[in-house]
Amino acid sequence: MAEAAESPGDPRTTSPRPLMRDLKAVGKKFMHVLYPRKSNTLLRDWDLWGPLVLCVTLALMLQRGSADNENDGGPQFAEVFVIIWFGAVTITLNSKLLGGNISFFQSLCVLGYCILPLTVALLVCRLVLLAKPGPINFIVRLFVVIVMFAWSIVASTAFLADSQPPNRKALAIYPVFLFYFVISWMILTFAP
Repeated sequence: MAEAAESPGDPRTTSPRPLMRDLKAVGKKFMHVLYPRKSNTLLRDWDLWGPLVLCVTLALMLQRGSADNENDGGPQFAEVFVIIWFGAVTITLNSKLLGGNISFFQSLCVLGYCILPLTVALLVCRLVLLAKPGPINFIVRLFVVIVMFAWSIVASTAFLADSQPPNRKALAIYPVFLFYFVISWMILTFAP
């Protein structure tokens, strides 16, 4: 019996293409967050791959000590993961209750992708912590976290502000501010 020739629509021949397409889409969304401008691309083509990668990266980098020591005082992987996803879901529900015209998953996508600057801040802070601790070390970390916190706020509001009624924008942005503030605080207080 001779094997049938692979057709162009055969999943075995097209499997790498969708992966590259998805990776390029995630990369484009990261670029939209790095250079925030009013655009519907992040809202129109939403996905949760980037937010998942960023959330897992933050949770892994914030985890302190070994898994055996329960009294090390640092957040564990599940705690960081739950804080990020619970916060994003709460903000999304708040947005919908305020009359926003954005879908649930679009909001999760934007909030998740806008964690990118804070992930960069955590990476920079971890590198700064390799140096000798002191007041200069803390000032550098504080400056980096404040700048990246502001960047996350600006990036998320560039995408989410237009989805809210004009008289309720402040009510929709305030929880976003608190969400990124909590993440920023976890990054700033991180000490290995």
